Amino acid sequence: MAQNIGEFLTNRARRDTDLEAIYEPATDNRLSYRELNDRSNQVAHSLKDLGIAKGDRVGLLLMNGKEFVETFFAVAKIGAVNVPLNWRLVADELEFILDDAGTTVLLFSEEFTELASELRSRGDKTQISNWIQVGGETTEGALDYDDWMGSSSTTEPEIEGDDDDLVFIMYTSGTTGLPKGVMHSHDTVLWANITNATTADMQHYDRFLNALPLFHVGALTPIITSVFVGGSITLMKSFDPAASWDLIRDEKINTTLMVPVMLQFMLLTYDAENHDHTTLRNVISGAAPVPVSLIETYTEMGIEIHQVYGLTETCGPACIISSEDAVTRAGSTGKAFTFTEVRVVDEDGNECAPDEAGEVEVKGPHIMVGYWNRPEANAETLVEGWLKTGDIATMDSDGFVTIVDRVKDMLISGGENVYPAEIENVLLSHELINDAGVIGIPSEKWGESPLAVIVRADESLSEQDVIKHCVGKLAPFKTAKAVEFVDVIPRNASGKILKRELREMFTYDAEE
Repeated sequence: MAQNIGEFLTNRARRDTDLEAIYEPATDNRLSYRELNDRSNQVAHSLKDLGIAKGDRVGLLLMNGKEFVETFFAVAKIGAVNVPLNWRLVADELEFILDDAGTTVLLFSEEFTELASELRSRGDKTQISNWIQVGGETTEGALDYDDWMGSSSTTEPEIEGDDDDLVFIMYTSGTTGLPKGVMHSHDTVLWANITNATTADMQHYDRFLNALPLFHVGALTPIITSVFVGGSITLMKSFDPAASWDLIRDEKINTTLMVPVMLQFMLLTYDAENHDHTTLRNVISGAAPVPVSLIETYTEMGIEIHQVYGLTETCGPACIISSEDAVTRAGSTGKAFTFTEVRVVDEDGNECAPDEAGEVEVKGPHIMVGYWNRPEANAETLVEGWLKTGDIATMDSDGFVTIVDRVKDMLISGGENVYPAEIENVLLSHELINDAGVIGIPSEKWGESPLAVIVRADESLSEQDVIKHCVGKLAPFKTAKAVEFVDVIPRNASGKILKRELREMFTYDAEE
């Protein structure tokens, strides 16, 4: 039977018509599944009226809100392709992604009117012909979202696209400095949700709190899963630690997903007398290892922390661990999700012995179709059905995986993936920088922060000059937080930077 992800919402509206689908604390707006599906159908018809057809790409530069969710399912229903956009990126970065994906429609929140205007002013640098603004006074050249979709029919559109057809392209930073579009089909997303529902304990009637931005697969997949199983979503516009506790209490939240830095911030605002969390069954945490001390603190509060390991390329799931195992097996990211195979292999592709370090590979029906327009990257990353993650790990005899390093030198800052090559390319565009290498250094606040190691052409170049050079060219979370000057960057015979040597040279913690 052919599957279309948009029909998740259609079918849920038929089964649980009056069940609350979404609550928006920012607007105090609640929508039932019938209301959400009606709005999604209106968006679908409105997109078709613009000429959007199967396979066309639709950009979502949107804050968390009902508009993101209803548009995502609308795009899926008509067989078009969602392109969720990281709104922390600057115009140059977004221009590349929009052009690379061939996006022809852009929906943007009022918070990003200036950014959208900048992109629109660049003319044919992108292929966007329709600009649709959500909220606020509509800017010149844009359509008002509510007016645009409000008069369209609520009837179900003709369903197009299924199985192997694409449902979204989500861009990640590339090791070469250029973002890569991870392609997921209706089939891979279906299996990601089956896997999520069966392993991460998401249930019918669960009340799920989402505070992560929906342009991350770690937020998007649980949202889709909530619709898949028939849960209710409390959708925060942006994360607020104190407000999160209030919502857990007032909305009787059963489960949520937070990255470690968010869990740390929440502890700072916790008030045992006022914050009732008795309905909270568990917290799923990903993007970075959760410190054991943090797990123990939450365990003492009666809250289970389930660590997950996953990638955009896996549509989220790879490994998961319970709070009990996370304490007894400190540092481990757990075992493979259901319908998922995980192995650790050496440089020759042979499976490693227990506790021997090697590269993590993942296999399953939820693995990405490939990278958009990147055949070389596909050939390197997808080998005989296995996804080469670029992460170095060990696996013990019981199947517990522990991540120990990253082949691709990626660092994670505040839950965001940061690839040094992207920063290095920007640094090397400065006329007084002869060479540059970027590594992650520990940060109490963000987990890791970028450190720029620079060989300068002139000693007049200062740390502030380097940091200022990155402003406007890179998103703030990618900008170097500290700078060190050296005479030479250590490299191997093939010219690759020896990142391990850099890490040994600079071992201090970042100030932010």
